[in-house]
Amino acid sequence: MPASWKLLAPVAVALVLALIPAPEGLDPYAWRYFAIFSGVVVALIFEPIPGALIGMIGVTLIALLSPWALYSPEELAEPGFNPSSASLSWALSGFSNGTVWLIFAAFMFALGYDRSGLGRRLALLLVKAMGRRTLTLGYAVALADLALAPFTPSSTARSGGTIFPIIRNLPPLYDSLPNDPSSRRIGGYVMWTALAATCVTSSMFLTALAPNLLALELAERTVKTSISWIEWFVAFAPVGIVLLAAVPFLTWKLYPPEVKEAPQVVEWAGNELTKLGGLTRKEYLLGFLVMAALGFWIFGEPQFNSTTVALAVLCAIVLTGIVTWDDVLSNKQAWSTLVWFATLVALAGGLTKVGFVEWFAESAGHHVDKVPANVALVGLVVIFYLSHYVFASVTAHATAMLPVMLTLGSAHPDMNMKALTLSLVLTLGIMGVLTPYATGPSPVYYGSGYIPPNDYWRLGPIFGFVFLLAFLAIGIPWILLIT
Repeated sequence: MPASWKLLAPVAVALVLALIPAPEGLDPYAWRYFAIFSGVVVALIFEPIPGALIGMIGVTLIALLSPWALYSPEELAEPGFNPSSASLSWALSGFSNGTVWLIFAAFMFALGYDRSGLGRRLALLLVKAMGRRTLTLGYAVALADLALAPFTPSSTARSGGTIFPIIRNLPPLYDSLPNDPSSRRIGGYVMWTALAATCVTSSMFLTALAPNLLALELAERTVKTSISWIEWFVAFAPVGIVLLAAVPFLTWKLYPPEVKEAPQVVEWAGNELTKLGGLTRKEYLLGFLVMAALGFWIFGEPQFNSTTVALAVLCAIVLTGIVTWDDVLSNKQAWSTLVWFATLVALAGGLTKVGFVEWFAESAGHHVDKVPANVALVGLVVIFYLSHYVFASVTAHATAMLPVMLTLGSAHPDMNMKALTLSLVLTLGIMGVLTPYATGPSPVYYGSGYIPPNDYWRLGPIFGFVFLLAFLAIGIPWILLIT
């Protein structure tokens, strides 16, 4: 069976690490926890089975082995302590986490866009208004993604599920066909612009990418640093605005379309809008509800918890008939993400509980504090960003690498931890441009047939370098100034 090694690799890694004696200064039970956690990370990288199931297996295994991998001898010796009950509470702790439920509720916002037709209408309106020239068509695609991003925590749903189905109809209007030399007429330009733009918007808003929210929870558990929705947006806005404005033009220069004018696109978008008819009651209601949610997310803290707001809007979306309860129950991606992230939050928190994070920080501190704090910050960001080449999931990357980078940074006595946390988590979206497997929409555009493999592997590093350079030159100085 070709994929059998992917199943065996996580088990082998966990067993090998568990059999190695614990490093000096770290308790054996904490080392065994780290061994199992490492096996989970390897499984997330290779994904031989669904990610949610990997997380479930991880917390269940540790709960079963809790006397040897979760609790210290001192805890086990306490009168009345029941490791089986305590470990179950730990395993389920992620399901009581507010961030996990915020992600779940926000997925339903995306479902509302789809069911009501509002997402398609917004994209078509922009294409009709700006699609006469190919360059401005690129900006229309980018702005359509931007309009949906604050309320759609899945770039796959936003770009792959809403933007792509619309724009894939555009190239054939100009005899630009997939898997054909004619793909360069207009198709390649439109597809690459859409992918690069969604990577930028994924970093621009906290609620534009589910791993963004997971990353903040990991940061809170690892180094006790919290970031609000508005802090996230303000921190990335300068570099995000520059990159979003640059993407269509940069693609125009580096991957130029052969067709410069696109009048047929405007006509097609107009016909599609005519078919949609006027704004429906559901579209009006959804527009009001998502704007209300955004307002509370930005201005409502601390009186209104962000998760409570999201759940209230979810209830309103169902009660007003924008989506049905059956729609909610059948949204497999949302429920799978809920289980996946809840288990990953528990697993990541366990590293702190067993003392691994504190031990690692003390051990690494002797090396990190040898360079100036800001130099160390930049170095950690670059390592974190480029390491995404070995990950096929932003979630797996955040789970595996973010606690490590934050712990390394915390070992420096002069490190601005708020700045470091922002500098790391804000790159989760833009790193998705690097490879054909770097983020959820990547396989969609890679498989569209409009961007040949050689072109994709050439454009990915180029845009990845531009995105990283812009973040280092604009983003980090700005973050250091505001924190």
